[in-house]
Amino acid sequence: MKKQRKNINLFAWLIFILFIFFAGLLIFNSNGLITYFKLKSELRTLHKEITITENQINTLQSKIDSLKTNDFKIEEVAREKYNMQKKNEKVLTVEEK
Repeated sequence: MKKQRKNINLFAWLIFILFIFFAGLLIFNSNGLITYFKLKSELRTLHKEITITENQINTLQSKIDSLKTNDFKIEEVAREKYNMQKKNEKVLTVEEK
């Protein structure tokens, strides 16, 4: 009976050690849980960046479309950004104190 009990205890310890070993492999392996969660976090960050970039592309595309079709918009950009003016037009500059 003592031999049988020793065998059961030895078997239980062996199973426990194997469980710890495989749990360690599952968690700390190069393809383990820690790596999985790091990659999942990075994926979320990249999805957010993609969404932001797509919004910026849409905004720029609408600006391009408005410049292609709207003469007033072209004139506005020419005056504000490139300081252009029409012939016989005087430009007034306002200085802030």
